[in-house]
Amino acid sequence: MRDVYRVIEERGDYTFVVHNHYTGDTEEVRVDPDKTALFDDGSSIEGLPDACFFLRFDDEAGKAWCTVHLTRPGLCREYCCRMLVFDPQGRLAGRVTYQTALIPETEELGRLWEEVQPALDRLRGTEWDDTFIHILTAAGYSVRR
Repeated sequence: MRDVYRVIEERGDYTFVVHNHYTGDTEEVRVDPDKTALFDDGSSIEGLPDACFFLRFDDEAGKAWCTVHLTRPGLCREYCCRMLVFDPQGRLAGRVTYQTALIPETEELGRLWEEVQPALDRLRGTEWDDTFIHILTAAGYSVRR
């Protein structure tokens, strides 16, 4: 999301102004009080130059977090991403939105998705998640929730 939102002002006390590159809108966001320590450690996104400035990974929990979730911009509220898929080199390869919608960022993941989607279509909930993660992991990808 760094290609969409850029931080244009830091107001202190974990408060920032972000600018939407496409619409020109600006919005104020604040790091969630329970996520300041996670936000302070930016090492989890060092290798992801296009990742959102406020995204952080918690390897112990195996999850990705929006550190400004409570005050996130409107576009982010509409663009709910519940899983991130990384290629074997650690680059973002796709996003899972809503329940079971994969948005591939690479042609390779797109081709794999076309092959496996019919088998996944009959699944729901954690069964879908577990099967999706198993298939992608076997193909060399990593998935973060």
